[in-house]
Amino acid sequence: MGLQTSLVPCIKNRISRNSPESRGIFLGEIFHFEYGKNTLSCGMAVSTTTSISIRERFQDLDLESALKLVFSARKGIKARLFFEFADSINMPEKRLAELINISSRTIHNYKELQKPLDPVQSEHLLKLISLYGKGEDVFGNLEEFSYWLQKPFWKSKEKPLDWLNTPGGVDLVKDELAHLSHGYAV
Repeated sequence: MGLQTSLVPCIKNRISRNSPESRGIFLGEIFHFEYGKNTLSCGMAVSTTTSISIRERFQDLDLESALKLVFSARKGIKARLFFEFADSINMPEKRLAELINISSRTIHNYKELQKPLDPVQSEHLLKLISLYGKGEDVFGNLEEFSYWLQKPFWKSKEKPLDWLNTPGGVDLVKDELAHLSHGYAV
C-alpha cells in the first residue's frame, strides 16, 4: 500500500483581503493536506501592524527635560493619561495604580470626574512614561524591557520593578538603563 499525499492550494480565503477583519493581517496561502479520506486545512496569517512606541504615543509630553516634566506635573495631568499608559505597556490598571501610590478606585473616580492627578502622582507617572520610553529604546521593544524589569539585579534579590513605587526609584532604574546603554554591566 503506497502513501499518497497531495498539497492543494485553497482558492477561497475565509477572510477577503480587503475586509475589515483583515486590516493589518497578511493572508498567506491556505493549504489542504489530504490523506485518504482525511483532509487537514491549514493557513498562515502574519500580522503586519506595528505597535506604536511609547515615545510616539506620548510625544506631546516633553519628558526629556526634568524642568518641563516638573512644570507639567505641578499643573496635574489628566487621569486619562494613566489609562492610556497602562494600556500601552500592558500593565493592569490596579498594578500601575499601586506603583504611583493611588488606589484603583480613586484613579477611576478622577477619570469620571475629569479631575487631574495631584502633582506628586503626576510627576511619578510622567517619570514612569519616560522610563518606559528609555527602556524601549535600550532594549528594542517593550516586551524585552518588561522582562528585564522582572529579573533580579546581579547578586541581588531585588528586581528593577520593585524600585518603581517611588519617583526616586524610577530615577535609579533610569540610571541603570543609562549604564546599560553605554555598555556597563548592571
